[in-house]
Amino acid sequence: MKFKIVADSCCDMDEKLKSLAEVELVPLVLTVSGEDIVDDETFDQKEFIRKVSQATEEPKSSCPSPARYMEAYEGDYDCVFVVTLSANLSGSYNSAEVGKAMYYDEHPGDQKQIYVFDSCSASVGETLMVQKIIELAEDGDSFEEIVQKVLKFRDGRQTFFVIESLETLRKNGRLTGLTAVVASVLNIKPIMYGTKEGTIAKLDQARGMEKALMKLAKHVGTTTKDAGQRILAISHVNCRERAEALKEEILKMAVFKDVIIVDTAGVSSMYACDGGIIISY
Repeated sequence: MKFKIVADSCCDMDEKLKSLAEVELVPLVLTVSGEDIVDDETFDQKEFIRKVSQATEEPKSSCPSPARYMEAYEGDYDCVFVVTLSANLSGSYNSAEVGKAMYYDEHPGDQKQIYVFDSCSASVGETLMVQKIIELAEDGDSFEEIVQKVLKFRDGRQTFFVIESLETLRKNGRLTGLTAVVASVLNIKPIMYGTKEGTIAKLDQARGMEKALMKLAKHVGTTTKDAGQRILAISHVNCRERAEALKEEILKMAVFKDVIIVDTAGVSSMYACDGGIIISY
C-alpha cells in the first residue's frame, strides 16, 4: 500500500519525521501586527517570539484553505491519512474535509482513499498520531484497520500543557475569560489538558512554572499504568532545559517505551507562548 500522511503545521515534528517522503505539512498562517507569517520551513521561532513581544495586539492564526489541502492529496497514492488540529480549536479539520470533497469532485472515479482524523488535540498530540499511522502502515495494516486503530489510539492518548500566559488562548476564543484572569493572579500557573472532545480544561494549578511542572510530572508518573507501551512526547517553546527537566522527573516515576522532545513550530509557539511546555502520551 502506497500511503501519504498530511498534517497541519501545528503537528510539531523533529527533522527526521519531517524529512520522510510520505509526510507533508500543510501550513497555517500566523498574523502579528498585520504581518502574515507562514508556518512552514521558513518559520523563525526566536524572531516570531520577538515580534509577538513587541506587538500591541494578540497574534492570530488562519487555517489552511480547502484548496491547499486538496493540493496535498494529489499524487500516486493508494490512500492519504490526514491529521489536523482539534476541530473544537481550529477550522483546519473542516477545511481538510472540504478539500477532500473537492478532490473527489475534481477526480471522479479516483479510487484513492482519504481519511481525515480530528486529532482532538494539538502539537505532539498530533505527532503521536502521525507516528502511529506510519507504524501501522509499515506493519502492513489495511486502510480500514489503520483508521480504526488510530481512532482507538487517539481516544486513549493524553495531552497536557503548562504555559506562562493564557492570554493568547483567551483572546482567540479558546478559553473563558475567567480562567485566564484567575491564572494571572499571584503567578498561578494552571495545568491544562485536552478533553476527549478536543476542548481545553484545567486539571490543577500551582504557584509558579516549576511547581506546576512538578505537579504535572507527578500526575503523569502516578496515573500512567501502561507507560511501557507508550511514547512520551514533549514539545517546548524555546525552553529545551525545562523540557529535559520535566522528562527526567516523569521518568523517575514511569518508564516509557520511548521519549521524544521537539521544539514547537509556529502555531504551538503562538498559543503556548515563550517558555511553554506541551506533553502527550
